[in-house]
Amino acid sequence: MTDDSSHDHGKGGHAGHNHGAGASTKRLTIALGLTTLFLIAELIGAFVFDSLALLSDAAHMFTDSAALAIALAAVKIGQRPPDDKRTFGYRRFEILAAAFNAILLFAVAGYVLVEGVQRFFDPRPVESVGMLIVASLGLVVNLISMRILAGGKDDSLNVKGAYLEVWADMLGSIGVIGAAIAIYVTKLNWIDPIVAIAIGLWVLPRTWTLLRDTTHILLQGVPRGFDLQAIRTAMNEVEGVTGVHDFHLWSVAGDDASLTAHVALTEGADAEATRRALAEMLESKFDIHHATIQTETEPCGDEESLHR
Repeated sequence: MTDDSSHDHGKGGHAGHNHGAGASTKRLTIALGLTTLFLIAELIGAFVFDSLALLSDAAHMFTDSAALAIALAAVKIGQRPPDDKRTFGYRRFEILAAAFNAILLFAVAGYVLVEGVQRFFDPRPVESVGMLIVASLGLVVNLISMRILAGGKDDSLNVKGAYLEVWADMLGSIGVIGAAIAIYVTKLNWIDPIVAIAIGLWVLPRTWTLLRDTTHILLQGVPRGFDLQAIRTAMNEVEGVTGVHDFHLWSVAGDDASLTAHVALTEGADAEATRRALAEMLESKFDIHHATIQTETEPCGDEESLHR
């Protein structure tokens, strides 16, 4: 066996993460300020006008604020460099924050559903005009926050989680506006809990998607968009390679990919030249910038390991 374990990194990869983190920090800070200020006004309005739909929207606004605060803290912590205890750094904290946000949304949606069913059978009078004014202001704040976060949602699951929180709350504001108008026209107070329940049911599938994606990363799953078999086949096609085993591909924070593999060489193949050819192929063809490849003249382990 030739122990030629080494890794290649893409140029400027770390700097790119820092640049993205800085942009995310600015977006999250502005959105957090807007959302927190309006949360106070919406909570007051929910109790003054006795509207469950408005309270449901305020609950989502609260999770927005919590999600944005957690996301902001996660980005800042994620910027810390690797150390002797955490060799991959702290970027995984962003995924933990996104998972926590999803769980928080599930809890809020559950509360609203239960309370909505109870109020459907025991409707309370609702001041629709005040409810309409507060919800309209909330919609404006949500639209501004969404616009701010939209630029970073495709680069970070953490920012995506915060964006989904605000997006869900925007739908909630629209629902509350519709409910307020309907109650004003028809005087039917049971419309309020119906809208609250609808908001909760609308949010759940999106929340599940976020929780599924974060769980996949935490379980070291293959990053989205990568075909493991295609990568293995391409590696086997590189000159000097006779087999690939102990093959793993995972992501730390959702916007990166790390690969490790043992590569068996053909007789007479140059280990260093083959390793470099593999690293260059992985970077150019699959956009994998962090690859740790160990070359071997004889496969290690038993026959089963050759297929893993």
